[in-house]
Amino acid sequence: MSWYPNVSLCMSVCVYVFLSQPTPESFDVDGGIDQDIFDINEDLGLDLFEGDIKLDGAQERNSIIGEKYRWPHTIPYVLEDSLEMNAKGAILNAFERYRLKTCIDFKPWAGEANYIAVFKGSGCWSSVGNRHVGRQELSIGANCDRIATIQHEFLHALGFWHEQSRSDRDDYVNIMWDRIQSGREHNFNTYNDQESDSLNVPYDYTSVMHYSKTAFQNGTEPTIVTRIPDFMDVIGQRMDFSDSDLLKLNRLYNCSSSFSFMDSCNFELENVCGMIQSSGDHADWQRVSQVPGGPQNDHSNMGQCKDSGFFMHFDSSSVNVGATAQLESRTLYPKRGFQCLEFYLYNSGSQNDQLAIYVREYSAGHVNGTLTLVKEIKEIPTGSWQLYYVPLNVTNKFRVVFGGIRGSGSSLGGLSIDDINLSETRCPHHIWHIKNFTQLIDKPNGSIYSPPFYSSKGYAFQVHLNLNHLTNVGIYFHLISGANDDQLQWPCPWQQATMTLLDQNPDIRQRMSNQRSVTTDPFMTTDDGSYFWDRPSKVGEVANFPNGTQFRRSQGYGTSAFITYQRLRSRDFIKGNDAYLLVTVEDISHLNSTQTEPIPPPAIKDACKNVTCENDGICTLHNDQAQCRCPSGPDWWYMGERCETRGSTRDTIIIATSSTVAVFALMLIVTLVSVYCTKKKYREKLSSNTAAMNLENIEVFSVRCGHGG
Repeated sequence: MSWYPNVSLCMSVCVYVFLSQPTPESFDVDGGIDQDIFDINEDLGLDLFEGDIKLDGAQERNSIIGEKYRWPHTIPYVLEDSLEMNAKGAILNAFERYRLKTCIDFKPWAGEANYIAVFKGSGCWSSVGNRHVGRQELSIGANCDRIATIQHEFLHALGFWHEQSRSDRDDYVNIMWDRIQSGREHNFNTYNDQESDSLNVPYDYTSVMHYSKTAFQNGTEPTIVTRIPDFMDVIGQRMDFSDSDLLKLNRLYNCSSSFSFMDSCNFELENVCGMIQSSGDHADWQRVSQVPGGPQNDHSNMGQCKDSGFFMHFDSSSVNVGATAQLESRTLYPKRGFQCLEFYLYNSGSQNDQLAIYVREYSAGHVNGTLTLVKEIKEIPTGSWQLYYVPLNVTNKFRVVFGGIRGSGSSLGGLSIDDINLSETRCPHHIWHIKNFTQLIDKPNGSIYSPPFYSSKGYAFQVHLNLNHLTNVGIYFHLISGANDDQLQWPCPWQQATMTLLDQNPDIRQRMSNQRSVTTDPFMTTDDGSYFWDRPSKVGEVANFPNGTQFRRSQGYGTSAFITYQRLRSRDFIKGNDAYLLVTVEDISHLNSTQTEPIPPPAIKDACKNVTCENDGICTLHNDQAQCRCPSGPDWWYMGERCETRGSTRDTIIIATSSTVAVFALMLIVTLVSVYCTKKKYREKLSSNTAAMNLENIEVFSVRCGHGG
């Protein structure tokens, strides 16, 4: 597919950029201000507990979140009509992050007793835990549609308070009380060990649940100062779950695995993640730490860790043209029917070397598996690690097979793979590979544009990174004139662009990628009354591709506060001097329709409301009936309808001993009585027999005497 003569469309990995080209003024959804959750709510005049927590009448501020307040692992939800379209799409993206990294899943409400109703209220807020009230509200209001903000509010709903309210908070941060707005000091209270459980996880500066340093400030000075200065600009991150966030969530909900995660491998262990070499090929993949012809180091650590850093290498220089080497993953078991395979590939061999991705799928009729080619990767760039995504659609147990193929031409090395991740998620549609990114941000000099892309519906677009700001990188989505414009609907309706700056951590579960979504609203207008998302040839301005070909680019739509330069240099956003921006544009018009809601159940009464469990017992619901779950220890426990009776191993031993003695005594008494009665009966019988014998003898004697007379 082409745009104009001599201009080709890049559909996957694109490494070139367009520098400093003119563009219409972009629309900033944040108004040039990087507002946190608490800033948004404060501007709206909301006085919520800790800034974004809604307390109901029955909930004490320091209540313990126990089993009673947990949700099931699959949480029913409703996306109400009041929500903005972009928020609906962002919420669904947030659900995917939960599925990838935890055992928590979400499903549309189907009449369950309790569910979360997400709506556009005033600000961003939630209750804490499952309140057992039937319809439990969670507000994603204006400017709350960032994915990490949504994750934050749902963590409240799942039972979590803010990180800085922990009992050990003062060991890690100083609260500057004189810098806090008057009347907001209570938002910095802490819970003691009996009121809140940190689940034995250390204090986490990087938590998505931590206040930012400027929370509730009365001036320009920070209200929270970290005892370790390096974390001053880390607290308050709104990118993704931290490792400790996930550890606590998975502990609270007893998660032993993630819902959509399948496998991750960086080849650091000698067992190469259970992968096996195929027997029907010509060569093997080797686990190495470097190759003379390249790469000189792995992708996971980039050579920064001594005695570590391994990858798998197929030496194409040692085999003939056409020779193959196949490396197969361990057996995998799908649940959702769609998967995304991600890996890094390095070519130091011939430009004609290829990598084929197969799936070996097992079924009752094919116990040895059926090998199916999924993708052939050709024309692999040489001299650097390249990121690839391959969508899969497997429903039976399977293996992924990496097949190296020796191409024609000279080879001084071969193919190397590293940092493989497989999950049951959707792959991004496009990859923008930005080389030498460090040099670009070290000397901000204008704007850089992605290559042109097409959406799945055929709309042409570009992504624009604005590097002019001193502290932040801006990101904007532009529609541009394309080959399909005559066949498309204008103004462009409900296409959501999700732009993700990739954290290149080797394990997909440990990434904290920075993501922002924007959606084309066909009814949005500009100051002059024209439609913002109308056809670029009508509302756009002239721009030029590198070869001089003209096209039209519409006004950008995004934010000037996408990420700070300081955060950009943290983690693994830049690796090997390169950065990756992942882009997906999908039609979300189906979210415009009202979610079909079942007939609501009768008004739900909290059966535990009027039940008091003694001795620290916890009221739980079983078949809508209140039951006290009584505490217990190694050698003690409470029992009874309200946990009113205490039991212990010692009491049990005493009772058991007493019972044994009593039974023995009773048996002894019964035995003695039985013996006595038996003897008495025997004596009576013996006496009776004696009397009868005497009478008989008398009669005989009498007869004999009579005969004698």
